[in-house]
Amino acid sequence: MDTNQNPNNTQKRSVGRSSNSAYLDPHYWDERFSKEEHYEWLKDYSRFRHLIQAHINPNSSVLELGCGNSQLSEDLYKDGITKITCTDLSAVAVQNMQKRLLSKGLKEIKVQEADMLDLPFSNESFDVVIEKGAMDALFVDSDPWNPKPSTVIKVMKMLKGVHRVLKPDGIFISISFGQPHHRSHLYDAPEFTWSVKWNTFGDEFHYFFYILRKGNRSSDSDGTSKKLESK
Repeated sequence: MDTNQNPNNTQKRSVGRSSNSAYLDPHYWDERFSKEEHYEWLKDYSRFRHLIQAHINPNSSVLELGCGNSQLSEDLYKDGITKITCTDLSAVAVQNMQKRLLSKGLKEIKVQEADMLDLPFSNESFDVVIEKGAMDALFVDSDPWNPKPSTVIKVMKMLKGVHRVLKPDGIFISISFGQPHHRSHLYDAPEFTWSVKWNTFGDEFHYFFYILRKGNRSSDSDGTSKKLESK
């Protein structure tokens, strides 16, 4: 998770998280979202807006995984991206998000309760799938260098679902604290057809902005992700 923001954040301590493993408990999230109005994992939109704009256009249909109480969907909408579906496992988060968006007149943004490990969408439904810190939650009780088999199973299930719901040439944007040498071997698994590139943002800590484009993996790929050159 976001080790830069977590240690001194009083909002998080107020919900009684006893350990990082609580992030895997749906009840923890329901309790937290019932008390917390807004929190941004891994920085807010302004910090990576330039990276988002290079890969999403106003006509893109976007699926956000693990929306929680983030304002990411609202920020995307303000930038002209209106075909947005937000999902979260927590019914409390979904209900609160629906109320917040309606109160701001953002009726076009859809909000749906859904498990990111079992996406209830048909094949090739979205141009873009984006997650910000949601996948990081799957790693909280595992060594990043040598993740538990159960963790790998969950992560691969998530990635397979994302790959399935992406349209041809669609992109998966994963905003993460996980470093490329911890994540690339999962993203580059042979069952996926996407290319894997990444960039960084942040000051004291580096956060990673992964761009996985479906159907763009070259036949001679060596399974190595590439860092994009900043312009």
